[in-house]
Amino acid sequence: MNFSADELKRLALPLLACLALLGAGAGLVAWTQGEQLAATRELAADRVERTQARDRLMRIAEEERDVKQKMEVYLQLKSLGIIGGERRLEWADAMARIRKERELPDLRYRVERQRLLNSVAGKPANVEFYASTMKVELALLHEGDLMRFLSDLRESGNAYYAVKGCKLARTGPATAGAGLAPRLRAECEIDLITILDRASKA
Repeated sequence: MNFSADELKRLALPLLACLALLGAGAGLVAWTQGEQLAATRELAADRVERTQARDRLMRIAEEERDVKQKMEVYLQLKSLGIIGGERRLEWADAMARIRKERELPDLRYRVERQRLLNSVAGKPANVEFYASTMKVELALLHEGDLMRFLSDLRESGNAYYAVKGCKLARTGPATAGAGLAPRLRAECEIDLITILDRASKA
């Protein structure tokens, strides 16, 4: 099909408009694709950021729980008098009170020099554990007296009482008409453990 010069002149403007519209359409498609790609990248970045923020919040919540648990343990140890230096006066008072309340006729003890415990698994670097060994000798009516004595000692606080060992021996046969007299003798070694937090003194 052939067009005359006059027809071509009349078609020139619509053709130019059509080409301009096609170019604008192509540009619009390209811009839309670019915007979509940018939005996709921004969405991915937002998701990563949201995931990181959620992970940070979870870590913070976990650390808060950990700190709360450790604080509860710390406050409990502090209330028992385990944190801090030796409390020899309190130990002596506790022994005197137990002797009187339990009516133990023969109770002797000696507390040795304090020593540093070097091998405590999982301890923080600034926390030191110390032990003072108490050697106890006491006369007993029966084995139950020893269990009650150790229970009273633990409940008295002022240290963590770790019983290393006790030896029980009979003092002799019961004599007729002797009444209630001790039949057993116990010798115990008990570590009185205290905790010193160097950071709290800084």
